[in-house]
Amino acid sequence: MNTKKYILSIGGFDPSSGAGITQDIKTFEAHGLYGLSVCTAITVQNDIDFKECIWTHPDIISAQIKTLFERFDITVVKIGIIQSWDILLQILKQLKHLNSNIKVVLDPILKASSGFDFHSKNNQSTLDAVWTYCDIITPNYDEVKNLYPELDFQETLEHISKFTNIHLKGGHRKDKKGWDELYYIRIVMVNIPPHTQIISNKHGSGCVLSSALASNLALELPLEDASKLAKYYTEQFLNSNPSLLGNHTYQIQK
Repeated sequence: MNTKKYILSIGGFDPSSGAGITQDIKTFEAHGLYGLSVCTAITVQNDIDFKECIWTHPDIISAQIKTLFERFDITVVKIGIIQSWDILLQILKQLKHLNSNIKVVLDPILKASSGFDFHSKNNQSTLDAVWTYCDIITPNYDEVKNLYPELDFQETLEHISKFTNIHLKGGHRKDKKGWDELYYIRIVMVNIPPHTQIISNKHGSGCVLSSALASNLALELPLEDASKLAKYYTEQFLNSNPSLLGNHTYQIQK
């Protein structure tokens, strides 16, 4: 009998393996899960320089997803960079068609740290539709500010909370730096403080957070516990060494 738990990453390929699907796979493995992956883009980058992004055709993405679901029981998927919100919406609809109960963790990456834009235009109706297919999204402060330019920061959080849960990453905030916030069931907000005041920055830390959160959901942890443990796992990753490429601490699953 196959007792493996499978989890899927849909995102870009980073040759340095600091971000994207290879980073997700390492995080999944560290949580005792078998990671599957669908490539949405080939990037030309290393840990300090992003040069180019070659997008995978949507039909190829769809075929990759379909083929994996023919073989594996996938209950949780983590999604990273996608060419457009419209293509993302198509992917989400396909996932729900293949498994109506699938849990989706979306990391809404808008810009690489070098300044490369992944989404140039935000259509509010498409964004609203995207959120309805997600169980939780994991933006940072800058991403929240840019999702709905016509709304202020708090209005944006309240608006998105009508459709999905939010794990707001605190690395970019000016006050209470490093404090994450979880917004769920529309009205509940939980502060997740850092365990350490000293952090060594890493390439791909957002990917680690969202894939650790997805891993915890695949392990059937409640959302609040899944978010807290993902936050603290990411801190361990950040402080694993002083370089921009981190190491993973393998978790013993009970």
